[in-house]
Amino acid sequence: MKAVIAMSGGVDSSVAAYLLKKQGFEVVGLSFELWDQRDRQNPNVCCSAETIDIAKDVARKIGIEHLTIDVRDAFYRYVIEDFCNSYISGTTPNPCILCNRYIKFKSLLEKAEEIGADIIATGHYARTGTGGKEEGKREKGNKRFFLRKGVDSKKDQSYFLYVMTQKELSKTVFPLGGLKKDETRSIAIGLGLASATRPESQEICFIANGNYVSFIKGFAPEALQPGSIINTEGKLVGEHKGIASYTIGQRKRLGIQTTKPYYVTDIDRQSNTVIVGSKEDAMKKTFKVKKLNWISINSLLSPMRVEVRVRSTTTEKPATIIPEKNQRVTVKCDELQLAPAAGQSAVFYTGDLLIGGGIIE
Repeated sequence: MKAVIAMSGGVDSSVAAYLLKKQGFEVVGLSFELWDQRDRQNPNVCCSAETIDIAKDVARKIGIEHLTIDVRDAFYRYVIEDFCNSYISGTTPNPCILCNRYIKFKSLLEKAEEIGADIIATGHYARTGTGGKEEGKREKGNKRFFLRKGVDSKKDQSYFLYVMTQKELSKTVFPLGGLKKDETRSIAIGLGLASATRPESQEICFIANGNYVSFIKGFAPEALQPGSIINTEGKLVGEHKGIASYTIGQRKRLGIQTTKPYYVTDIDRQSNTVIVGSKEDAMKKTFKVKKLNWISINSLLSPMRVEVRVRSTTTEKPATIIPEKNQRVTVKCDELQLAPAAGQSAVFYTGDLLIGGGIIE
C-alpha cells in the first residue's frame, strides 16, 4: 500500500513518515511551497525554504520519495487574504485551520489520487481510530468517520482539524496520535534525523519573526490608522495604533495608564474604535457559532451537551449547543468564558471524541 504524507521539515512529520514506512507502506513525502517571501532568516517556521530542504534530507535518510508542490496562489487566496481581512475587520483569524481546510488535506488527496496512493497522513497529534495498537484503523459508526484527541493532552491538535471532511477522514491516518511528544523526539534522535533537535514551530508560517502587524500594514495600511480607545461606559481612555493590532481578550500592550488592568472587549471597525473593560466585562457565557462542520454527527437537530474549546490554547468547558436557523448554533456555557473572540473557532467534544465546530460570531 502507498501513503502520501505532508512533510514540513519538523520532527513530527519526519517521525510520522518513518513510522508509516516501518508499518510497510510505500511512503511519498510531500512538502508545500506556500509563500514567495518566506523568511530565510527565521528557519524555524513551518514550510520555510530551509525546512523544505530538511524534509528532503529526512526523506533521503529514511529512504522514501519526496515531492514538493507549489500551492502559493491558493495559499494567498484562502489563507493570507482571509488572515489580513479578518484583522482589518476587527476579528481574530486562525490561519492554521484555514490551511487545513483549503490547502493541506485537499492537496494531499489530489496527490494521492494522482499517484495511486491508498491513504494520506500528517504529523498531527490526533486519532482517526481508537489509538494505541489500533492506530491506523479508522473507527466507523453510523457510516461516519470519527476524529479523536491525541493521547498526549499537551500536544493534542484535534482543534485544528475540525474542518476535515468525511472524505478526507476516510483516507487519513495520524501515526503520532498514540504517542507522547517526548517519544516522537526520542525516535528522531535515535534515527539521527536532521529535524530531531529543531525547536517547536510557534510562528505564523508566512510572517517574519511573528510581526503580523507589519505584515498587515503592507497588505492594507488603512488597518493601522490610529483611533480612540473607550471603556465600556463610553469614556475615552486612550488612543490605539490601528484595530489590526488588537484582539478580543487582549490585556497587554494597550498603552493605558490605569490601576486595574483593562481587557479588549470589542472592536468597532466602522468607527475605528477599540472598547476595553474589566476582566468581568470580557467574560461571556453565551455566544453564537457559524460556518459549522460536523464530524461525529450528520447535523445538530436538538440541544446537545458537550465540552467546548474556544481557543487552541484553552481547555474545554461544559456547555450546551442549541441549533438555530441559518446553520448556526448558540453555545451556552455552564461557566463564564474569557473572551470568546469573533473569528476564532469553537470546537465541541464529548470526552476525547470531536463532535464538530465552527467560527465564533
